[in-house]
Amino acid sequence: MVFAVEAIGAGSLGEARASIAAFTVGLLVTFLAVRINTRLIRAKVSWWFHDIESDGGVHVHHMVIGVVLMVTAGVADMALLPTGLWQQLVSFAFGAGVALTLDEFALILRLQDVYWTQEGRLSVDAVIVAACAGLLFVLGYKPFMDTGDTGLTGTAGAVAVAIFFGVNIFFAIICLVKGKIWTGFFGLFIPVVALVGAIRTARPTSPWARRRYTKKPKRMAKAQRREIKINATWRSWREAFFDLIAGRPHLPSVLPAAAQPAQAQVAASAPAAAVTAAAAGADQRALGEQPALAAQPAPAKADEPA
Repeated sequence: MVFAVEAIGAGSLGEARASIAAFTVGLLVTFLAVRINTRLIRAKVSWWFHDIESDGGVHVHHMVIGVVLMVTAGVADMALLPTGLWQQLVSFAFGAGVALTLDEFALILRLQDVYWTQEGRLSVDAVIVAACAGLLFVLGYKPFMDTGDTGLTGTAGAVAVAIFFGVNIFFAIICLVKGKIWTGFFGLFIPVVALVGAIRTARPTSPWARRRYTKKPKRMAKAQRREIKINATWRSWREAFFDLIAGRPHLPSVLPAAAQPAQAQVAASAPAAAVTAAAAGADQRALGEQPALAAQPAPAKADEPA
């Protein structure tokens, strides 16, 4: 592993970019290893590892290991200020910790075990976003514009950079509110992408569409047609790619935590409702039998003529 990390040498990339490269390699290698591990555990392979559980039955998720690894690598980087190979090793370890944590990002966000549900795919998105950011930095792309690139110096250059950065962030945030996560992300590195994404129609399930398209049926219909067209093209390939690297979701979607008490209350009241319905049915049957009993002729007395 030492030679593998040293191969991401600072000679050709420079020390900063070499550290980002080591971080990205640690992120990708660990993520793939974790997904292979979880898929083998899900398949219940007898010779493979099993879930980590305490004696009390507490399941230890691998994001716990990731948080510990990130803290350890971060403290080591700040306290020791390593250089060269040691800096790359620390960056590699930090990337591994980020992979372990982001692989369960959806669980942290929802505070529910949605790892093998459709909602759990958000974790894969988070890992891919982090990996793409690392690769873009390694290739030399920066989300910030250098002062020297503006042709201005001093206060004028700083103001130009601040305005450019603020406008770019504004358009990227609009893309995110419109449900275009990837457009907003790449727009940080390529400003024209964020501008185009901010102008175009929002996704129909986004907060922007729910707030602004409710009273605009034509705009909502346009957004839905565009969503169907996009889903029929590249998103089907995206899901197939995610199935390949992360496994296909096989569990039903989990309700939000706020909806669970109401669901539990309905489930708890179901037996009582069934008992009440049964009692009502019995009363109705009893009432239905009374006329039939009243219609029957009374038995003749012995001293009366037949």
